[in-house]
Amino acid sequence: MDTQTKELIAIGASVTANCVPCLRFHLKKAREMEVDEAKIKTAVSIGRMVRKGAASKWDEEAETLLGSVVASVPTDEKDQTQKDCGCS
Repeated sequence: MDTQTKELIAIGASVTANCVPCLRFHLKKAREMEVDEAKIKTAVSIGRMVRKGAASKWDEEAETLLGSVVASVPTDEKDQTQKDCGCS
């Protein structure tokens, strides 16, 4: 596999992983190699599609798990669970 293709894959993977430092690094390398901007934009677009698909499936799974978790927590413990999670 040629080095330009490797950088395009790394760009797409960086977008998918939400890794800003990786994206900056691989964009710089790709531009130093004079990779066509249209190819870079395509790699970013593919990374976004993969990330969106993975997030969608994760959201579906979270909803499934949430339904089973909420159903299994006694009513008097539900409010306490929300207060103790540390997210608020």
